Amino acid sequence: MSIFTKIINGELPSYKILENDKFYAFLDIFPLVEGHTLVIPKEEIDKFFDMPEDLLSEILVFAKPIAKAIEQAFDCNRCGISVVGLEVPHAHMHMVPLNTMEDLNFTRKKMSPTPEELKKTQEKILKYLNPGRQPETV
Repeated sequence: MSIFTKIINGELPSYKILENDKFYAFLDIFPLVEGHTLVIPKEEIDKFFDMPEDLLSEILVFAKPIAKAIEQAFDCNRCGISVVGLEVPHAHMHMVPLNTMEDLNFTRKKMSPTPEELKKTQEKILKYLNPGRQPETV
C-alpha cells in the first residue's frame, strides 16, 4: 500500500483540495512553491501512463477547476503540471503555480511549511474552487 493510498483511506492526514469517486487532490506538504498540489487516482497504479485510458483522460478534466483556482489564488503566470513519479509508486500529477521554469525544478530544495501555513494555502485555493466551502484536513 502506497503512502498515497493511506492518505486516500484517511490513515494519514492531508490538506484536501478536491475529491470524487476516482481522484483525490491534496497539497504537497513539501512543495516547490506555495500552492503545489498533487492529483492522484484512487486506484493504486504505479506509473502514470499505465492508467486505463478513461482515467488518463478524466484526470485532466478533474484537475482543470483546481488549476483555475490555483491561478486565481496565487500570483502566477499559469498553473503548470508535471508527471515525475519517482518518489511514490502511485501515479500522480504535480500542479504548480508557475512564474518561471525554475518553479518546476524538482532538484532544488523544497519548502517546509508549517501546518498553519498549509491550512492557509488550502484556504486560498478553496476560496476560488468552492466559494463558501469549509476546508477539510483529513
